[in-house]
Amino acid sequence: MRGKGAKMAREIEKQPMPKAIIVGGSIAGVSCAHALTLAGWNVVVLEKTCAPPTGSPTGAGLGLDPLAQRLIESWVGDPDSLRKATVPLTIDQNQAIDGKKIRGTLTRDENLNFRAAHWADLHGLLYNALAEDVFLWGHLFLSFSISDDKSCVKVKSKVLETGEIIETVGDLLVAADGCLSAIREHFLPDLQLRYSGYCAWRGVLDFSENENSETIQGMRRAYPDLGKCLYFDLGSGTHSVIYELLNKRINWLWYVNQPQPEMKGKSVTMKVSSDMIEKMHQEAEMAWAPELVRVMKETKEPFLNAIYDCDPLEQIFWDNVVLIGDAAHPTTPHGLRSTNMSVLDAAVLGKCLEKWGVENLHSALEEFQSTRLPVTSKQVLHARRLGRLKQGLIIPDREPFDPKTVSPEDCEELQQKNMPFFADIPLLLDSRNHTQHDHEETGA
Repeated sequence: MRGKGAKMAREIEKQPMPKAIIVGGSIAGVSCAHALTLAGWNVVVLEKTCAPPTGSPTGAGLGLDPLAQRLIESWVGDPDSLRKATVPLTIDQNQAIDGKKIRGTLTRDENLNFRAAHWADLHGLLYNALAEDVFLWGHLFLSFSISDDKSCVKVKSKVLETGEIIETVGDLLVAADGCLSAIREHFLPDLQLRYSGYCAWRGVLDFSENENSETIQGMRRAYPDLGKCLYFDLGSGTHSVIYELLNKRINWLWYVNQPQPEMKGKSVTMKVSSDMIEKMHQEAEMAWAPELVRVMKETKEPFLNAIYDCDPLEQIFWDNVVLIGDAAHPTTPHGLRSTNMSVLDAAVLGKCLEKWGVENLHSALEEFQSTRLPVTSKQVLHARRLGRLKQGLIIPDREPFDPKTVSPEDCEELQQKNMPFFADIPLLLDSRNHTQHDHEETGA
């Protein structure tokens, strides 16, 4: 028996590991690198950014649901490391703002069980837990081609530092290149993103050197559960989001209805001038409580995102190319889904590839698509509706939402827990083999 086992082990060793090329090194890409490595794949990530963003102020805040937390903990190998890099978001509170004063609570759910992270902190945690040779920084994706027999995919990229064009060959191409995905455009050239009708001012105030300032003391009084609460302030035709991040930072967003802006280049983030920031500060004084306005004014380098999504896709893989994350399902931010969907996409793709093997790649991608599309499609449309609701925009089956006159029944629609599949765990990831209903009952 021992000899047979050794012989089998040698035969397994002779078989080359299948190779995946991941284009895009943001949260979707780095998560996918973990999940596919665990599935027994050799992984390379092509990222155009020239160096790891760890420790830089890149990005802003995000919220992780319980399943995403569990998956990330399993990837990084140290449950405490995620906990140390995040703060709890146990409360989901929506409150009405009237005449620059917080008028009253519309809904409060004390069982949210999310955790808040800064993008750069989460990315650094995931990136540092990978082998050093997985990421190729400063590699700009140019094109790809699939072999005639569909057995491999070749990706061309440009090394930005030298201008050299290199070719990488693999069994699978994973498009983790965001909502403006160039790889998706290859298959769906006519697909247009849908402008939501509003943009979001975003910023992170670092108060670590002035934590007893009048601004922060005022915020603690006005938002007493800051540090564990996801606050939504709702005005007429607008809303804002406030929550605390690790290391004494406050993350805020303010959604503003406006015509579709003219976008330049491959980004949904607009360059903002000092005049635009000054105008934003003036308009904030007319809309929000003075405590929040002071936070906005003291924030260095706020930025402006145009908010887009797209109608759910019917297909997210072609031959040996698959879309994940925002490339597969561009979404508005209102259900805190973007990061969580990306993490779950990666985990499910890894399990499908592990289950079917590279020799049955088509079956693996079929199962990935059939598992994820029904979920992400409903979540994207729910997030769209929630955004339009909170912005007081037209929704076909109801009157425009007004926080001053809203009924208790209407308020319930504001809560995060109403997101479709909110507590769902795909059977592929359910190690206990319980039904999905069991997990919903226990709040897993």
